[in-house]
Amino acid sequence: MYYLITLVVYGAVDVIACLGLSLQFGIGGVTNFGYIIFQAAGAYAAAILSLPPDSANGGFQRYIGGFNLPFPLPWVGAAAAGAVIALPFTFLVGRRLRGDFAAIGLLVTAVLLNLLVMNFVPLFNGDAGLAIVPAPLQSQVMTDTSVSYQWEFAIGVVVLAAAVFWFIRHITESPYGRTLRAMRDNDKVADSLGKNLLSLRTGILVVGGAVAGLSGGILVTFVSVWSPAGWTYAETIVLFAAVIIGGRGNHAGAVLGAVLVPVGFEESTRLITDANPSLPPNLLPSLQWVAIGLLIAVFLWFRPAGILPERRRLIALPARPAAPVQARDRPEAVPEAVPDGTPAGPPVTVPSGPAGAAGAAGAQPGDIVLQATGVSREFGGVHAVSGVTLSVTRGTLTGLIGPNGAGKSTLLALLAGTQRVSAGTIRYQGQDVTNVPAFRRARLGLVRTFQLASEFKRLTVLENLLSAAPGNRGAGFFGAVAGRRYWRQDEAAAIAKAGDILHRFGLESLANSYAGDLSGGQRRLVEIMRALMTDPRMLLLDEPMAGVHPELAQRIGDLLVGLCRDGMTILMVEHELAIMDEFCNPVIVMAEGSVLAQGTMAQLRDRAEVVEAYLVG
Repeated sequence: MYYLITLVVYGAVDVIACLGLSLQFGIGGVTNFGYIIFQAAGAYAAAILSLPPDSANGGFQRYIGGFNLPFPLPWVGAAAAGAVIALPFTFLVGRRLRGDFAAIGLLVTAVLLNLLVMNFVPLFNGDAGLAIVPAPLQSQVMTDTSVSYQWEFAIGVVVLAAAVFWFIRHITESPYGRTLRAMRDNDKVADSLGKNLLSLRTGILVVGGAVAGLSGGILVTFVSVWSPAGWTYAETIVLFAAVIIGGRGNHAGAVLGAVLVPVGFEESTRLITDANPSLPPNLLPSLQWVAIGLLIAVFLWFRPAGILPERRRLIALPARPAAPVQARDRPEAVPEAVPDGTPAGPPVTVPSGPAGAAGAAGAQPGDIVLQATGVSREFGGVHAVSGVTLSVTRGTLTGLIGPNGAGKSTLLALLAGTQRVSAGTIRYQGQDVTNVPAFRRARLGLVRTFQLASEFKRLTVLENLLSAAPGNRGAGFFGAVAGRRYWRQDEAAAIAKAGDILHRFGLESLANSYAGDLSGGQRRLVEIMRALMTDPRMLLLDEPMAGVHPELAQRIGDLLVGLCRDGMTILMVEHELAIMDEFCNPVIVMAEGSVLAQGTMAQLRDRAEVVEAYLVG
C-alpha cells in the first residue's frame, strides 16, 4: 500500500516538474539544462521554512533559517524560491547567450551550484543534506505515517498537479502562448516583429521555475530528506527525456512522459534489481542512464514529435460576405508554380487598398523616413559595412543591389536593429534609433524580412500572421492570466485583419496549414503578409522574390508598388536587375561594404565603376 502511495506522489511530483519544463522547453524553446536547480531551490526553501532552527533536535545538522512555518507556507515559499532564483538566469539567457550556448551555460551553473551547496556546510548542511523535514499538517494528524494521511497527501498532490496543468494550458492556449511558440521557432524574426525576447524569456523562466520549485517543495515534505545527491544534472536529463518522449509542445504529452519515464521506467528497473539480488547493486542504475539516453536517441530519430505530438491550432476565419465582382475590378490571378511549371499554391492577387499604416500623421511624400550616416559594422576586423551614408524617401520603393558579399543584408540588419552598428548613426522619422533594439524599432513601424525563409514553421499560416498583430492584450503574460474574456475582442479583430490580408493574397485555403509545409514562393508571401500585420510605416525587404516563379514575382512587385503608392516606404534588396528596372526608383549600389552609386537603373548603367563592380558580372 505504501509503495502504491509513493508511486502516486512521485508521479504527481514528476508531472508538475515536467509541466514547468514543457513550458520552458516545449513552448518557449529555452533548453534549460539547469532546470533541476529550480526544483532544488524549492526543496531547500520548503525544508528551512518548515524546520525549526538548527539548534533543535540536538543540533545534528546546520542550515540557515529554520522558521517552523505552518502548511501551506512552505509550499508557497518553495514556488517563490524557484521563481526568484530564475531571475538571474534571465539575464544569462535573455541577453548574452542563445540556443546551445544558453543550454551549456545553464548546465554549468547547475553543476557549480551543486558543488557550492555540497561543500559549504553552513548553507544546507553540505553533502549530508537536510533531514527530518516535517510533513504538511503533521501537528494536526495523529501520525504522518498513517495510511489515511498518506492517501490524503497523495490525493492532494494529484489535485495540485491537475491545477498546475490547467494553469499552464490556460496561459499557453492564448496569444501569449502563440508568441512563445513564435519565439521558439525563430527568435530573431520574433524580435524583428516587435516581441521583447528578454521579457518573454523572463516570464517563462520565472513561471517554470515556480512550478519546479513547487514540485521540489512537495517532494521534500513527503520524503522528509533532501541532499545535493538528489539534484545532479542527470535528473534534468530524465525530465527532458519525459518531455521529448511524451511530446514536445504538448502538455498532455509531458504528463504522459512523466508517467512513463521517471515513474514507469525507473521503478521497473528498480523492481528488476530487487528480483535479482545476485546482480551487482550498481549495475542496473548505471545501465538505466544508458537506456534513457538510447530512448531519447530513438525517439529523436524515429518519432521526434513524441508519442503525443504538438497539436495543430485550428482557427476559423470569419465568413466573408458574398459580393458581386465587376469584370473591370476582378484581379487577374496567377498561380504560383515551381520550376517544372506545376501549380504549387493558390492564386495571389494584388490588393486594392493599403495593407498597413501609410505613414505618420501629417507626413508628406518626399520626406526622409530613414537616414544612415557613416554606418559601419566590423566582424573581427573585417568591414562588412563601411561608412555607409544613405537616405530613403517616403512613398518610394528603393532598391539596393550589389555583388555577393557587398554588405546588403548586413546593412538591412543594422537598419532594423537586428545587429548593432560599430560606428555611425541611424535616424528613423527624425528620431535617433542607433541604439534602439529591434523590437522597439518594429513597434515604431520599421519592420524587416530576412534573406532566408523565416516563417514560423510549426505555426500555421494564420498563426504566423496573428503572431505579428500589435496591441493584442492577450499577447502578454498578465493578459493571458486574465483569460479569454479579457483578450477575445482583440483576438477577433486580429483574425479579421489577417483574414482580409489572406484574402487579398489568395491564401485563405492555406490559413490552417503549417507554414513550414508551404512551397518557397508561398513562404515568401507569408513573410510579406506577416510584416503587413504589424501596421508598418517602412518595410526592409531582403530578397523577397528569391526562388519565386517569375510570374508570381511580377505580382509581388505590383503589390509593393501599390503599397508605396498608398504611402508606405520600402527598401528592398534584390539580385534580379530586371526587377529593379521595373519596380525600383531610386536604386542604390553597394560594393565592398560601401555605397558606390545611386540613381535610376538607366543612370547606373552609364557609370563605369558600377558596370565594373556589378552589372558586367
